[in-house]
Amino acid sequence: MPRSVNAVASRRRRKKVLDLAKGYYGSRSKVFTVAKNTVEKGLQYAYRDRKNKKREFRGLWIQRINAGARQHGISYSQLMGKLNQKEIGLNRKVLADLAMNNPDAFKAIVDAVK
Repeated sequence: MPRSVNAVASRRRRKKVLDLAKGYYGSRSKVFTVAKNTVEKGLQYAYRDRKNKKREFRGLWIQRINAGARQHGISYSQLMGKLNQKEIGLNRKVLADLAMNNPDAFKAIVDAVK
């Protein structure tokens, strides 16, 4: 009796990896074993960087708020401390957007906490 190898499933498995490797350079998109390693590493980076993205955006928002606040003569830490004291519940994402795109509204917030 001949050996059963289920070629349909193994082909589908390889095709899935090679589809994920589409666009990679040279054998990284053609040779299954090389593509498999590259795709696995890429998925590790994707998982890690989904977490890092949040970290980087928070840092960016803080820099923008600080730049906007210093134009009105107050530092970032003083501004955030006074916002918490006055119980103004604006998060950093909103504050950064106001500082960049709506400086008049941001100035009103800074004046409200001074």
